[in-house]
Amino acid sequence: MTTLRHIEIVALAGAIAALGACAVGPDYKRPGAAAPAAYKEWKVAAPKDDVRRGEWWKIYGNPALDDLMAQVNISNQTLKQAEANYRQAHAAVAGARAQFFPTVAISASATRSGRGQGSSTPFVSSNGVVVGGGTGGSTITNQYSLPLDVNWEPDLWGKVRRTVESSAATAQASAAELEATRLSLLAELAADYFQLRVLDDQQRLLDDTVAAYQKALDLTKNQYASGVAAKLDVMQAETQLKTTQAQAIDNGVQRATLEHAIAVLIGKPPADFSIAPEKMAFTIPVIPPGLPSELLERRPDIAQAEREVASANAQIGVAESAYFPDLTLSATAGYQSAAFADWISAPNRFWSLGPALAETLLDFGARRAQVEQARAAYDASVANYRQVVLGGFQEVEDNLAALRILEQEARVQDEAVKAAEQALQIALNEYKAGTQNYLTVVSAQAAALSNERTALTVLSSRLTASVTLIKALGGSWGASQLPSD
Repeated sequence: MTTLRHIEIVALAGAIAALGACAVGPDYKRPGAAAPAAYKEWKVAAPKDDVRRGEWWKIYGNPALDDLMAQVNISNQTLKQAEANYRQAHAAVAGARAQFFPTVAISASATRSGRGQGSSTPFVSSNGVVVGGGTGGSTITNQYSLPLDVNWEPDLWGKVRRTVESSAATAQASAAELEATRLSLLAELAADYFQLRVLDDQQRLLDDTVAAYQKALDLTKNQYASGVAAKLDVMQAETQLKTTQAQAIDNGVQRATLEHAIAVLIGKPPADFSIAPEKMAFTIPVIPPGLPSELLERRPDIAQAEREVASANAQIGVAESAYFPDLTLSATAGYQSAAFADWISAPNRFWSLGPALAETLLDFGARRAQVEQARAAYDASVANYRQVVLGGFQEVEDNLAALRILEQEARVQDEAVKAAEQALQIALNEYKAGTQNYLTVVSAQAAALSNERTALTVLSSRLTASVTLIKALGGSWGASQLPSD
Protein backbone atom coordinates (compact mmCIF):
# COMPACT_ATOMS: atom_id res chain seq x y z
CA MET A 1 0.00 0.00 0.00
CA THR A 2 2.82 2.39 0.90
CA THR A 3 4.66 1.72 -2.38
CA LEU A 4 1.46 2.26 -4.35
CA ARG A 5 0.85 5.55 -2.56
CA HIS A 6 4.40 6.68 -3.38
CA ILE A 7 3.85 5.81 -7.03
CA GLU A 8 0.64 7.82 -7.05
CA ILE A 9 2.38 10.82 -5.52
CA VAL A 10 5.24 10.64 -8.05
CA ALA A 11 2.74 10.33 -10.91
CA LEU A 12 0.78 13.30 -9.61
CA ALA A 13 3.96 15.41 -9.32
CA GLY A 14 4.95 14.44 -12.86
CA ALA A 15 1.55 15.41 -14.20
CA ILE A 16 1.72 18.75 -12.42
CA ALA A 17 5.22 19.36 -13.77
CA ALA A 18 4.07 18.55 -17.28
CA LEU A 19 1.13 20.93 -16.97
CA GLY A 20 3.38 23.58 -15.49
CA ALA A 21 5.60 23.44 -18.57
CA CYS A 22 2.96 25.30 -20.56
CA ALA A 23 2.21 29.01 -20.27
CA VAL A 24 -0.82 30.65 -21.80
CA GLY A 25 -0.49 33.93 -23.64
CA PRO A 26 1.74 34.98 -26.57
CA ASP A 27 5.50 34.51 -26.39
CA TYR A 28 7.32 37.82 -26.71
CA LYS A 29 8.77 39.05 -29.98
CA ARG A 30 10.39 42.44 -30.24
CA PRO A 31 8.16 44.70 -32.35
CA GLY A 32 9.62 46.04 -35.54
CA ALA A 33 10.56 49.70 -35.92
CA ALA A 34 11.46 51.47 -39.14
CA ALA A 35 15.10 52.51 -39.29
CA PRO A 36 16.64 54.36 -42.26
CA ALA A 37 19.82 53.07 -43.83
CA ALA A 38 21.71 56.28 -43.02
CA TYR A 39 21.16 59.70 -41.48
CA LYS A 40 20.18 62.34 -44.00
CA GLU A 41 22.22 65.03 -42.25
CA TRP A 42 25.44 63.03 -41.93
CA LYS A 43 28.11 63.14 -44.58
CA VAL A 44 31.02 60.89 -43.68
CA ALA A 45 34.04 63.12 -43.16
CA ALA A 46 35.94 61.36 -40.38
CA PRO A 47 35.49 57.62 -39.84
CA LYS A 48 36.76 57.78 -36.26
CA ASP A 49 34.02 57.88 -33.61
CA ASP A 50 35.08 60.50 -31.10
CA VAL A 51 32.42 59.62 -28.53
CA ARG A 52 34.15 57.76 -25.73
CA ARG A 53 32.51 54.55 -24.65
CA GLY A 54 32.98 55.48 -21.00
CA GLU A 55 33.06 59.07 -19.81
CA TRP A 56 31.90 60.77 -23.00
CA TRP A 57 32.27 64.31 -21.62
CA LYS A 58 36.07 63.96 -21.56
CA ILE A 59 36.15 64.59 -25.32
CA TYR A 60 35.85 68.29 -24.41
CA GLY A 61 39.11 68.18 -22.44
CA ASN A 62 37.97 70.27 -19.47
CA PRO A 63 39.09 69.02 -16.02
CA ALA A 64 36.63 71.29 -14.17
CA LEU A 65 33.75 69.73 -16.12
CA ASP A 66 35.10 66.26 -15.36
CA ASP A 67 35.01 66.98 -11.61
CA LEU A 68 31.45 68.25 -11.77
CA MET A 69 30.29 65.21 -13.73
CA ALA A 70 31.68 62.87 -11.08
CA GLN A 71 29.61 64.63 -8.42
CA VAL A 72 26.36 64.05 -10.31
CA ASN A 73 26.70 60.27 -9.92
CA ILE A 74 27.36 60.68 -6.20
CA SER A 75 25.02 63.39 -4.98
CA ASN A 76 22.22 64.13 -7.46
CA GLN A 77 18.89 63.47 -5.75
CA THR A 78 16.91 62.85 -8.94
CA LEU A 79 19.39 60.10 -9.81
CA LYS A 80 19.08 58.62 -6.33
CA GLN A 81 15.30 58.54 -6.73
CA ALA A 82 15.61 56.71 -10.07
CA GLU A 83 18.05 54.25 -8.50
CA ALA A 84 15.64 53.58 -5.63
CA ASN A 85 12.84 53.00 -8.16
CA TYR A 86 15.00 50.40 -9.88
CA ARG A 87 15.72 48.62 -6.59
CA GLN A 88 12.01 48.57 -5.90
CA ALA A 89 11.29 47.03 -9.31
CA HIS A 90 14.09 44.50 -8.84
CA ALA A 91 12.66 43.46 -5.47
CA ALA A 92 9.28 42.93 -7.14
CA VAL A 93 10.91 40.28 -9.36
CA ALA A 94 12.02 38.34 -6.30
CA GLY A 95 8.51 38.65 -4.88
CA ALA A 96 7.01 37.29 -8.09
CA ARG A 97 9.46 34.36 -8.21
CA ALA A 98 8.52 33.40 -4.66
CA GLN A 99 5.09 32.36 -5.97
CA PHE A 100 6.72 29.32 -7.59
CA PHE A 101 7.22 27.78 -4.16
CA PRO A 102 4.89 26.70 -1.33
CA THR A 103 4.22 28.88 1.68
CA VAL A 104 4.90 27.40 5.11
CA ALA A 105 3.40 28.87 8.27
CA ILE A 106 3.51 27.83 11.89
CA SER A 107 1.45 29.14 14.76
CA ALA A 108 0.94 28.38 18.42
CA SER A 109 -2.12 29.16 20.51
CA ALA A 110 -3.40 28.58 24.04
CA THR A 111 -7.04 29.26 24.91
CA ARG A 112 -8.99 28.97 28.14
CA SER A 113 -12.79 28.88 27.98
CA GLY A 114 -15.67 28.20 30.31
CA ARG A 115 -19.42 27.75 30.59
CA GLY A 116 -21.51 29.40 33.29
CA GLN A 117 -23.84 27.83 35.92
CA GLY A 118 -27.24 26.53 34.98
CA SER A 119 -26.29 25.17 31.59
CA SER A 120 -28.11 21.96 30.72
CA THR A 121 -26.00 21.30 27.63
CA PRO A 122 -22.82 19.30 28.03
CA PHE A 123 -19.67 21.24 27.08
CA VAL A 124 -17.62 19.42 24.48
CA SER A 125 -14.02 20.39 23.77
CA SER A 126 -12.64 20.68 20.27
CA ASN A 127 -11.25 17.15 20.44
CA GLY A 128 -14.71 15.71 21.14
CA VAL A 129 -14.32 15.08 24.90
CA VAL A 130 -17.20 16.00 27.20
CA VAL A 131 -15.64 18.09 29.92
CA GLY A 132 -18.69 19.42 31.68
CA GLY A 133 -22.34 20.26 31.42
CA GLY A 134 -25.67 19.58 33.07
CA THR A 135 -27.10 21.91 35.62
CA GLY A 136 -24.12 21.82 37.94
CA GLY A 137 -21.39 24.40 38.42
CA SER A 138 -19.38 26.14 35.75
CA THR A 139 -16.93 24.25 33.53
CA ILE A 140 -13.49 25.46 32.40
CA THR A 141 -11.37 23.95 29.66
CA ASN A 142 -7.91 24.64 28.18
CA GLN A 143 -6.88 24.16 24.58
CA TYR A 144 -3.28 24.14 23.27
CA SER A 145 -2.57 23.99 19.54
CA LEU A 146 0.64 23.96 17.44
CA PRO A 147 -0.20 23.55 13.72
CA LEU A 148 2.15 23.71 10.71
CA ASP A 149 0.41 24.75 7.47
CA VAL A 150 1.81 24.21 3.96
CA ASN A 151 0.06 25.62 0.88
CA TRP A 152 1.17 25.45 -2.73
CA GLU A 153 -0.50 26.52 -5.92
CA PRO A 154 1.24 24.81 -8.86
CA ASP A 155 1.80 27.08 -11.84
CA LEU A 156 -0.28 24.90 -14.17
CA TRP A 157 -1.04 27.55 -16.79
CA GLY A 158 2.04 29.73 -16.53
CA LYS A 159 0.40 32.57 -14.59
CA VAL A 160 3.32 32.85 -12.20
CA ARG A 161 5.81 32.46 -15.02
CA ARG A 162 4.20 35.27 -16.99
CA THR A 163 4.06 37.41 -13.84
CA VAL A 164 7.78 36.87 -13.29
CA GLU A 165 8.42 37.61 -16.96
CA SER A 166 6.46 40.84 -16.70
CA SER A 167 8.17 41.87 -13.45
CA ALA A 168 11.62 41.13 -14.86
CA ALA A 169 10.91 43.21 -17.96
CA THR A 170 9.59 46.02 -15.77
CA ALA A 171 12.78 45.89 -13.70
CA GLN A 172 14.86 46.11 -16.87
CA ALA A 173 12.75 49.05 -18.02
CA SER A 174 13.41 50.69 -14.66
CA ALA A 175 17.15 50.08 -15.08
CA ALA A 176 17.01 51.69 -18.52
CA GLU A 177 15.04 54.60 -17.06
CA LEU A 178 17.78 55.04 -14.47
CA GLU A 179 20.40 55.26 -17.22
CA ALA A 180 18.22 57.62 -19.26
CA THR A 181 17.92 59.86 -16.20
CA ARG A 182 21.67 59.72 -15.64
CA LEU A 183 22.39 60.61 -19.27
CA SER A 184 19.88 63.46 -19.23
CA LEU A 185 21.34 64.94 -16.03
CA LEU A 186 24.93 64.68 -17.26
CA ALA A 187 23.99 66.28 -20.59
CA GLU A 188 22.12 69.05 -18.79
CA LEU A 189 25.13 69.73 -16.60
CA ALA A 190 27.51 69.85 -19.58
CA ALA A 191 25.21 72.23 -21.46
CA ASP A 192 24.80 74.49 -18.42
CA TYR A 193 28.55 74.51 -17.82
CA PHE A 194 29.34 75.50 -21.40
CA GLN A 195 26.71 78.24 -21.37
CA LEU A 196 28.20 79.57 -18.13
CA ARG A 197 31.67 79.66 -19.64
CA VAL A 198 30.36 81.45 -22.72
CA LEU A 199 28.78 83.99 -20.38
CA ASP A 200 32.21 84.43 -18.80
CA ASP A 201 33.54 85.27 -22.26
CA GLN A 202 30.61 87.64 -22.79
CA GLN A 203 31.40 89.32 -19.48
CA ARG A 204 35.01 89.87 -20.54
CA LEU A 205 33.81 91.22 -23.88
CA LEU A 206 31.39 93.63 -22.20
CA ASP A 207 33.99 94.73 -19.65
CA ASP A 208 36.50 95.40 -22.42
CA THR A 209 33.84 97.22 -24.41
CA VAL A 210 32.92 99.38 -21.40
CA ALA A 211 36.59 100.29 -21.03
CA ALA A 212 36.78 101.20 -24.73
CA TYR A 213 33.58 103.22 -24.55
CA GLN A 214 34.93 105.08 -21.54
CA LYS A 215 37.97 106.08 -23.58
CA ALA A 216 35.67 107.15 -26.41
CA LEU A 217 33.64 109.24 -23.97
CA ASP A 218 36.79 110.86 -22.62
CA LEU A 219 37.89 111.61 -26.18
CA THR A 220 34.51 113.15 -26.99
CA LYS A 221 34.60 115.28 -23.85
CA ASN A 222 38.05 116.55 -24.83
CA GLN A 223 36.78 117.25 -28.34
CA TYR A 224 33.82 119.12 -26.86
CA ALA A 225 36.07 121.11 -24.50
CA SER A 226 38.17 122.08 -27.50
CA GLY A 227 35.10 123.21 -29.39
CA VAL A 228 35.51 120.50 -32.04
CA ALA A 229 32.61 118.26 -30.97
CA ALA A 230 29.04 119.10 -30.09
CA LYS A 231 27.32 118.45 -26.79
CA LEU A 232 25.18 115.86 -28.62
CA ASP A 233 28.33 113.80 -29.29
CA VAL A 234 29.10 113.70 -25.59
CA MET A 235 25.57 112.60 -24.75
CA GLN A 236 25.64 109.89 -27.42
CA ALA A 237 28.95 108.57 -26.12
CA GLU A 238 27.67 108.56 -22.55
CA THR A 239 24.46 106.80 -23.58
CA GLN A 240 26.47 104.11 -25.36
CA LEU A 241 28.66 103.63 -22.29
CA LYS A 242 25.78 103.39 -19.80
CA THR A 243 23.81 101.04 -22.01
CA THR A 244 26.76 98.66 -22.24
CA GLN A 245 27.39 98.89 -18.50
CA ALA A 246 23.77 97.85 -17.92
CA GLN A 247 24.24 94.88 -20.27
CA ALA A 248 27.36 93.86 -18.36
CA ILE A 249 25.42 93.91 -15.09
CA ASP A 250 22.49 91.99 -16.58
CA ASN A 251 24.90 89.29 -17.79
CA GLY A 252 25.47 88.42 -14.14
CA VAL A 253 21.84 87.41 -13.69
CA GLN A 254 22.09 84.67 -16.32
CA ARG A 255 25.41 83.47 -14.97
CA ALA A 256 24.08 83.25 -11.40
CA THR A 257 21.07 81.27 -12.62
CA LEU A 258 23.29 78.76 -14.41
CA GLU A 259 25.62 78.48 -11.42
CA HIS A 260 22.64 77.72 -9.17
CA ALA A 261 21.36 75.10 -11.65
CA ILE A 262 24.75 73.38 -11.65
CA ALA A 263 24.80 73.38 -7.85
CA VAL A 264 21.46 71.57 -7.72
CA LEU A 265 22.58 69.05 -10.36
CA ILE A 266 25.57 68.05 -8.22
CA GLY A 267 23.44 67.90 -5.08
CA LYS A 268 24.63 71.05 -3.31
CA PRO A 269 22.76 74.10 -1.98
CA PRO A 270 23.38 77.07 -4.32
CA ALA A 271 24.55 79.15 -1.34
CA ASP A 272 27.44 76.73 -0.74
CA PHE A 273 28.65 76.51 -4.32
CA SER A 274 30.37 78.82 -6.76
CA ILE A 275 32.37 78.58 -9.97
CA ALA A 276 35.12 81.11 -10.49
CA PRO A 277 35.17 82.84 -13.90
CA GLU A 278 37.62 81.20 -16.25
CA LYS A 279 38.76 81.74 -19.81
CA MET A 280 38.85 78.54 -21.77
CA ALA A 281 39.45 77.51 -25.35
CA PHE A 282 36.34 75.83 -26.73
CA THR A 283 36.58 72.96 -29.20
CA ILE A 284 33.65 71.37 -30.98
CA PRO A 285 34.37 67.63 -31.33
CA VAL A 286 33.43 65.65 -34.42
CA ILE A 287 30.73 63.14 -33.40
CA PRO A 288 29.93 60.58 -36.12
CA PRO A 289 26.51 59.11 -35.29
CA GLY A 290 27.08 55.62 -36.67
CA LEU A 291 24.27 53.68 -38.34
CA PRO A 292 20.63 54.44 -37.47
CA SER A 293 20.05 50.78 -36.63
CA GLU A 294 22.61 51.10 -33.82
CA LEU A 295 20.46 53.73 -32.16
CA LEU A 296 17.99 51.03 -31.08
CA GLU A 297 20.73 49.53 -28.91
CA ARG A 298 22.38 52.74 -27.71
CA ARG A 299 19.55 54.83 -26.28
CA PRO A 300 18.31 53.89 -22.80
CA ASP A 301 14.88 55.45 -23.36
CA ILE A 302 14.37 53.19 -26.39
CA ALA A 303 15.43 50.19 -24.31
CA GLN A 304 13.01 51.27 -21.60
CA ALA A 305 10.13 51.49 -24.08
CA GLU A 306 10.99 48.08 -25.56
CA ARG A 307 11.11 46.43 -22.12
CA GLU A 308 7.72 47.96 -21.33
CA VAL A 309 6.39 46.20 -24.43
CA ALA A 310 7.78 42.89 -23.13
CA SER A 311 6.14 43.47 -19.75
CA ALA A 312 2.79 44.29 -21.36
CA ASN A 313 3.03 41.16 -23.54
CA ALA A 314 3.50 38.97 -20.46
CA GLN A 315 0.48 40.57 -18.80
CA ILE A 316 -1.69 39.16 -21.59
CA GLY A 317 -0.74 35.67 -20.41
CA VAL A 318 -1.49 36.60 -16.82
CA ALA A 319 -4.95 37.78 -17.84
CA GLU A 320 -5.65 34.70 -20.00
CA SER A 321 -4.70 32.33 -17.17
CA ALA A 322 -7.87 33.43 -15.35
CA TYR A 323 -9.85 31.26 -17.80
CA PHE A 324 -8.37 28.09 -16.29
CA PRO A 325 -8.98 26.48 -12.88
CA ASP A 326 -6.69 27.08 -9.92
CA LEU A 327 -5.31 24.04 -8.09
CA THR A 328 -4.18 24.47 -4.50
CA LEU A 329 -2.41 21.74 -2.53
CA SER A 330 -2.54 22.16 1.23
CA ALA A 331 -1.32 20.18 4.21
CA THR A 332 -1.59 20.73 7.94
CA ALA A 333 0.06 18.85 10.78
CA GLY A 334 0.75 19.54 14.41
CA TYR A 335 -0.21 18.92 18.01
CA GLN A 336 -3.41 19.73 19.88
CA SER A 337 -4.22 18.98 23.49
CA ALA A 338 -6.40 20.07 26.40
CA ALA A 339 -3.48 19.68 28.82
CA PHE A 340 -0.20 21.55 28.64
CA ALA A 341 1.82 18.74 30.24
CA ASP A 342 1.33 16.25 27.41
CA TRP A 343 0.72 18.80 24.64
CA ILE A 344 3.67 17.75 22.46
CA SER A 345 3.18 14.00 22.41
CA ALA A 346 2.32 11.33 19.86
CA PRO A 347 -1.32 10.79 20.91
CA ASN A 348 -2.04 14.51 20.35
CA ARG A 349 -0.80 14.64 16.78
CA PHE A 350 -3.12 15.58 13.94
CA TRP A 351 -2.76 16.08 10.19
CA SER A 352 -4.76 16.80 7.08
CA LEU A 353 -3.91 16.74 3.38
CA GLY A 354 -5.95 17.57 0.33
CA PRO A 355 -6.18 19.47 -2.94
CA ALA A 356 -8.67 22.17 -3.85
CA LEU A 357 -9.73 22.99 -7.39
CA ALA A 358 -11.51 26.26 -8.11
CA GLU A 359 -12.94 27.50 -11.39
CA THR A 360 -15.06 30.54 -12.16
CA LEU A 361 -18.13 29.44 -14.07
CA LEU A 362 -19.80 32.79 -14.73
CA ASP A 363 -18.34 36.28 -14.44
CA PHE A 364 -20.41 38.12 -17.07
CA GLY A 365 -17.40 38.97 -19.24
CA ALA A 366 -15.00 40.17 -16.50
CA ARG A 367 -12.15 37.89 -17.59
CA ARG A 368 -12.66 38.71 -21.26
CA ALA A 369 -12.54 42.40 -20.40
CA GLN A 370 -9.27 41.91 -18.50
CA VAL A 371 -7.71 40.12 -21.48
CA GLU A 372 -8.88 42.85 -23.87
CA GLN A 373 -7.51 45.45 -21.49
CA ALA A 374 -4.12 43.67 -21.42
CA ARG A 375 -4.03 43.44 -25.22
CA ALA A 376 -4.91 47.12 -25.56
CA ALA A 377 -2.14 47.99 -23.10
CA TYR A 378 0.27 45.93 -25.21
CA ASP A 379 -0.78 47.72 -28.40
CA ALA A 380 -0.32 51.06 -26.66
CA SER A 381 3.17 50.10 -25.49
CA VAL A 382 4.12 49.02 -29.03
CA ALA A 383 2.95 52.35 -30.42
CA ASN A 384 4.88 54.17 -27.69
CA TYR A 385 8.03 52.17 -28.48
CA ARG A 386 7.84 53.00 -32.17
CA GLN A 387 7.19 56.66 -31.37
CA VAL A 388 10.21 56.78 -29.06
CA VAL A 389 12.33 55.28 -31.86
CA LEU A 390 11.08 57.89 -34.33
CA GLY A 391 11.74 60.62 -31.77
CA GLY A 392 15.26 59.33 -31.32
CA PHE A 393 15.96 59.50 -35.05
CA GLN A 394 14.52 63.02 -35.12
CA GLU A 395 16.74 64.19 -32.26
CA VAL A 396 19.85 62.87 -34.01
CA GLU A 397 18.88 64.47 -37.32
CA ASP A 398 17.99 67.75 -35.60
CA ASN A 399 21.34 68.05 -33.88
CA LEU A 400 23.35 66.87 -36.88
CA ALA A 401 21.63 69.60 -38.89
CA ALA A 402 22.20 72.12 -36.10
CA LEU A 403 25.92 71.36 -35.95
CA ARG A 404 26.29 71.54 -39.71
CA ILE A 405 24.38 74.81 -40.06
CA LEU A 406 25.87 76.42 -36.98
CA GLU A 407 29.37 75.63 -38.22
CA GLN A 408 28.60 77.52 -41.43
CA GLU A 409 27.04 80.34 -39.43
CA ALA A 410 30.09 80.56 -37.18
CA ARG A 411 32.41 81.00 -40.16
CA VAL A 412 30.27 83.77 -41.63
CA GLN A 413 29.81 85.40 -38.22
CA ASP A 414 33.56 85.47 -37.64
CA GLU A 415 33.91 87.35 -40.91
CA ALA A 416 31.17 89.73 -39.79
CA VAL A 417 33.05 90.39 -36.52
CA LYS A 418 36.25 91.22 -38.39
CA ALA A 419 34.40 93.55 -40.77
CA ALA A 420 32.62 95.28 -37.87
CA GLU A 421 35.90 95.81 -36.02
CA GLN A 422 37.48 97.33 -39.13
CA ALA A 423 34.44 99.56 -39.66
CA LEU A 424 34.66 100.76 -36.04
CA GLN A 425 38.33 101.58 -36.37
CA ILE A 426 37.72 103.53 -39.58
CA ALA A 427 34.82 105.42 -37.97
CA LEU A 428 36.96 106.38 -34.97
CA ASN A 429 39.82 107.53 -37.16
CA GLU A 430 37.53 109.63 -39.35
CA TYR A 431 35.85 111.12 -36.26
CA LYS A 432 39.22 112.10 -34.84
CA ALA A 433 40.06 113.64 -38.21
CA GLY A 434 36.79 115.57 -38.12
CA THR A 435 35.38 114.05 -41.30
CA GLN A 436 32.58 112.08 -39.60
CA ASN A 437 30.09 112.90 -36.88
CA TYR A 438 29.89 110.85 -33.69
CA LEU A 439 26.66 109.11 -34.73
CA THR A 440 28.74 107.12 -37.20
CA VAL A 441 31.02 106.01 -34.37
CA VAL A 442 28.06 105.03 -32.20
CA SER A 443 26.56 102.95 -34.99
CA ALA A 444 29.90 101.25 -35.65
CA GLN A 445 30.38 100.53 -31.94
CA ALA A 446 26.90 99.02 -31.64
CA ALA A 447 27.45 96.88 -34.74
CA ALA A 448 30.82 95.61 -33.49
CA LEU A 449 29.49 94.68 -30.04
CA SER A 450 26.38 93.06 -31.47
CA ASN A 451 28.38 90.90 -33.87
CA GLU A 452 30.84 89.81 -31.20
CA ARG A 453 28.00 88.83 -28.88
CA THR A 454 26.28 86.99 -31.71
CA ALA A 455 29.49 85.04 -32.35
CA LEU A 456 29.52 83.93 -28.72
CA THR A 457 25.85 82.98 -28.93
CA VAL A 458 26.59 80.82 -31.97
CA LEU A 459 29.45 79.18 -30.09
CA SER A 460 27.13 78.42 -27.17
CA SER A 461 24.58 76.92 -29.55
CA ARG A 462 27.24 74.73 -31.17
CA LEU A 463 28.44 73.42 -27.81
CA THR A 464 24.88 72.73 -26.69
CA ALA A 465 24.08 70.96 -29.97
CA SER A 466 27.15 68.75 -29.62
CA VAL A 467 26.14 67.74 -26.09
CA THR A 468 22.55 67.15 -27.19
CA LEU A 469 23.75 65.01 -30.09
CA ILE A 470 25.78 62.83 -27.74
CA LYS A 471 22.69 62.49 -25.53
CA ALA A 472 20.54 61.68 -28.58
CA LEU A 473 23.01 58.93 -29.51
CA GLY A 474 22.77 57.40 -26.02
CA GLY A 475 26.10 58.64 -24.71
CA SER A 476 28.28 55.67 -23.83
CA TRP A 477 25.37 53.41 -22.93
CA GLY A 478 24.35 50.19 -24.66
CA ALA A 479 21.44 47.77 -24.25
CA SER A 480 23.96 45.02 -23.33
CA GLN A 481 24.36 46.83 -19.99
CA LEU A 482 20.81 45.97 -18.93
CA PRO A 483 20.66 43.64 -15.91
CA SER A 484 19.58 40.07 -16.50
CA ASP A 485 16.26 40.73 -14.75
